[in-house]
Amino acid sequence: MKIEEALKTAIEYESELRDIYFEAADAEDDAKGRQFFQSMGNDEQGHLDYLKDRLKQWQDSGKISALKLQSAVPSREELERHAAEVKSLVDKDFRGIKSQMLSRALKMEIKTSDFYQKMVDEMPAEAKKMFARFLEIENNHIKTIEFELDYISKTGYWFDVKEFDMEG
Repeated sequence: MKIEEALKTAIEYESELRDIYFEAADAEDDAKGRQFFQSMGNDEQGHLDYLKDRLKQWQDSGKISALKLQSAVPSREELERHAAEVKSLVDKDFRGIKSQMLSRALKMEIKTSDFYQKMVDEMPAEAKKMFARFLEIENNHIKTIEFELDYISKTGYWFDVKEFDMEG
């Protein structure tokens, strides 16, 4: 895949993710849940803005630079430090709709992450660095969504740590 095609494909993935999160925010009744989905959507919008800028740079100059890409979603370590705040997003009994939206987002995050992994494996050095950062961010998004789904489903796990055991 050529760099321009990769950038355009990434823009499509990020657009779909943004739309999923904003749709979930609009459907969410709980303020904390709405804020969570809005934050994820805003993060994806930032990715879109960045990718569109990189695409323009590529089209104008035939070169691409990997400027530092920020993410509103913290690292896994930061998420673990703030687990109590994230837990509060599921205090009310709105698991059904939220679970569906999170499952939909997770599926798309995984698809997007797989695409970025492929780009890291295939792209030349100048694009590889940029796509590697996107891969890191999308993997953090996947973990964030998985954390939420684990808690909603009451599996007894939170951040991959068993919180309780029904056996004893």
